[in-house]
Amino acid sequence: MTAAEHFISLVTVASAKKIAAILVICFILFHGMIHLIYGSDSCKWLLKEGRYKGDKEWQPYGCMIHHYTQTDSRRCLRYLAFMSHKNHFVFVGDARIHQLYKSFISQFIVDGKGFDSTDVLQQSNSNFNDAKLKLQVQFLWRPQLNISMINDFRTWMKEDAPTMIIAGCGAFDILNSNLSDSKNLYKSYSSGLIKLVQPADVLAKKGTQFLWMLQDPIVKENLPAHFASVDNNLINICNKAAVEVLIHSQTRLWESSKLIGQGVLEQSPDGYLSSPLSLRHKVQILLNTYCNDYMNFDDGTCCSNLEVTTTLQLVTILMLIFWTVAGASLWLYKKVCHNKSETFYGRIATEEVSDIIEDLNASEITQNEAPRQDFYTLITSLAILACILGYFYLCDRTNFFMKENKYYSEFSFWLPLGYILALGLFFTEDCERGPRALNREQTDEWRGLMQSVVLIYHVTGAKNVLPIYMHLRLINSAYLFLSGYGHFCYFWQTGDVSLVRFARVLFRLNLLTVLLCLLMNQPYQFYHFVPLVSFWFLIVYILAWLPPRVHSGSLAEYGSRALLYLALKLLGLIFVITILYMSEVFFEKVFVTRPWKALFVTTDDDIREWWSRWRVDRYSVAFGVAFGAGLLAFQRIDHIPGNVFIPLIALVSLAAYTIFTLLCVSVSECEEIHSYIVFIPIIGYIVLRNSSFAVRGKYSVLLAGIGKISLETLVGQGHVWLAADTHGVLVLLPRFPVLNLLITSFIFICASHEIHELTLILAPYAVPNDWKLVARNLLIFIAVLIPIGIHDGMF
Repeated sequence: MTAAEHFISLVTVASAKKIAAILVICFILFHGMIHLIYGSDSCKWLLKEGRYKGDKEWQPYGCMIHHYTQTDSRRCLRYLAFMSHKNHFVFVGDARIHQLYKSFISQFIVDGKGFDSTDVLQQSNSNFNDAKLKLQVQFLWRPQLNISMINDFRTWMKEDAPTMIIAGCGAFDILNSNLSDSKNLYKSYSSGLIKLVQPADVLAKKGTQFLWMLQDPIVKENLPAHFASVDNNLINICNKAAVEVLIHSQTRLWESSKLIGQGVLEQSPDGYLSSPLSLRHKVQILLNTYCNDYMNFDDGTCCSNLEVTTTLQLVTILMLIFWTVAGASLWLYKKVCHNKSETFYGRIATEEVSDIIEDLNASEITQNEAPRQDFYTLITSLAILACILGYFYLCDRTNFFMKENKYYSEFSFWLPLGYILALGLFFTEDCERGPRALNREQTDEWRGLMQSVVLIYHVTGAKNVLPIYMHLRLINSAYLFLSGYGHFCYFWQTGDVSLVRFARVLFRLNLLTVLLCLLMNQPYQFYHFVPLVSFWFLIVYILAWLPPRVHSGSLAEYGSRALLYLALKLLGLIFVITILYMSEVFFEKVFVTRPWKALFVTTDDDIREWWSRWRVDRYSVAFGVAFGAGLLAFQRIDHIPGNVFIPLIALVSLAAYTIFTLLCVSVSECEEIHSYIVFIPIIGYIVLRNSSFAVRGKYSVLLAGIGKISLETLVGQGHVWLAADTHGVLVLLPRFPVLNLLITSFIFICASHEIHELTLILAPYAVPNDWKLVARNLLIFIAVLIPIGIHDGMF
């Protein structure tokens, strides 16, 4: 064996997970050092550093910035006014500060003319008031750091101080200095700054935020004649003096303002004044600094304190710690005292497929060897799961790791999708069970392909692109279509509608979701896809359970009536769905009934999210059941002659849906039509994928592997790959966005795979084969939920 072959043999799933665990430990140490050395104040990060992204949007270092609309800005100040806070801003400085002042007040002028950076700027004091917002914004014309500016600060020391002061100047100090002696400029500028140190410290004790804005660079060739002697070297001297003097005071140095101006310097109207884009970003930083901690926007983590940990979260964290300690103790005891070999990790003895929708084709039903169940396996599995959940909590409920805003561009969306498709085609193998339509490998591959698109969609923030959004809706519908198809095939082949089967599927779907709801203080509806697939599994289960129980074993009893009974059941399901859809009031009456109301509402006690998602895919599961019934009844796919028109028609159906999404003008219009036509592209894809024996006999190992863990990736993506409940992106390696995405993706996939494995291990303990033990465990689970439900008002 060559060295290369030996290396490849070492690359296994287990070794990848070990590398992921080592990376997590290293990044915990790395970020711990960052917090120890530089602190964990995200406001400092916001005001200190950042970069422009491809769309010229500003990304602060290590935290997420919320884009404040005029409505958001007024809402923030109205809330603070209601809470008896005064909103008093003072801008002190030269023409650049006056620009910022004008741009800032334009955020609060309803139906007013926006600020034009080319307007002539007056060289005098200005004032703006809004009584409804208790807002007062002043501009003091102080173009030079002299006694006038210093006296203003001394006055505020004795009188009522503003809430926030934004100051900065430099050009006039340069003009009034001896230009041949840079040391003289540094000395005189530093002298003025030193006189601001004491007032800044006193004002900080009074609760005033004082921001000193560093000077932007200039474009010397475009400068007005009266600024001809100013250059960037002299500006840098002023900035250097400000950093070296004010860093020892309570002043907040606004260093990122210089980087913002520098990044769009070519857009400056005269080489000195700030560009409109620069002003917009600076105003957004001011609003994020002032409002984020009060408004609690999901996509605004800069300057925002963490939410208070609830009692339920504390209890959950203590349980995770207990599991971890118990598992580690047992592992050490076994290693040190007994020196036994590794315990076998048992697999669930079950008929269902280990995938997101428990899809199972009729001929794929297998009985696995019964797993070994022992106390050691249970505790160590819970300990590993607790460690992974602890990582989830660290990533998304603390500021320990950094977060950044999403960034969408055509390039950032289509390039990774192209890579995934290319890699998927590269890792292609023959299907193990032969070229049968919708075989297990093919459905796994399909889910893996869809999940890859979903992940890229979420990480790039492509929600606002209507055609891409509608194709994501198509993917969600395809998942539910496969769910209906898979559950129907299982019930038809086995006739198993036992409590054990019911509990196993729900356990498989909901284990991670329930644990995250407890740990992350999230409602069940936050993980919107899991409630959908769980609800529709319950509907298909009831459909199969209701008499007459028609399945393959009952054909001899019912004969040709079996298909009639099946059709009547399906029509009854469609009728009930239509009734619920036609009356939104009736729909709400059904789903807001206690005690199951908590399963369908958000934290705001709002059911519209559930209504919206249920409405769009209301027929998708029924389509899947009908397709499964047709496929099992006729089995035509394998016997259709090789007609070139059939795959062509299937291709046209997929293209037609894409054209439909391009022609739609609104989301509501698209979704309304989508509900009725969604089966066309889905069946079109199935026909195209199975158009020949050669095509259906191959599958992508890579995509199938992703498909097997698609449930875990769907549920966990918002916490350990994305951030801030899916509104941002997790940052483990700052300043290197592409490398960071690769690292977080690797850790995320490894964590999802391990959770998938642990779920299979824990399932026999939670859902044994004996229905009496299952009923006992179910009663215990309900008993645990009752006090939680009472606390949350479920009863």
